[in-house]
Amino acid sequence: MDTLVAGGDVTVALTKRARTKLRYPATVVRDDGTHLVVRAPWAAPDARDFGFVRFEAGDVFTEHYWRDRWYAVKEVRSADGTLKGWYCDIARPAALDADGGTVTVTVEDLDLDLWVSADGGTVLRLDEDEFEESGLEARDPEAASRARTALDELEAAARAEGLVPLLA
Repeated sequence: MDTLVAGGDVTVALTKRARTKLRYPATVVRDDGTHLVVRAPWAAPDARDFGFVRFEAGDVFTEHYWRDRWYAVKEVRSADGTLKGWYCDIARPAALDADGGTVTVTVEDLDLDLWVSADGGTVLRLDEDEFEESGLEARDPEAASRARTALDELEAAARAEGLVPLLA
């Protein structure tokens, strides 16, 4: 499976420490073999208020996954199309698996996150305490180092020119 076809259905599986946190259906927007873009509605059963943004029913996520980068970027829009911002998960590169005709995009969350507001004025590093408590540093020092580097790179891009050029 080299690339996925635009308009095709996939399942996104978000995992954390070998446990599936969330599975949801999405539609392929585009795939060049390295950069996969899918679109999906807010997948959780309830709204989630982070204080700096609220995700809720009707929100649409355009999710960017890479097979060679240690992060995923999710553009979040409200039901009326208003851009809320970008939620970035620091994660291992996306893995695709086709089993019985169903394609699953699996992304392993490494606890670090970044939020960038729609106007780019707010850039927040998130969950660094969870990352420290996860034990990744001891279990897989190379992955921990890549995760920290990915967070630093995303933050620098967000503060310099914003995330839009990264997503093209």
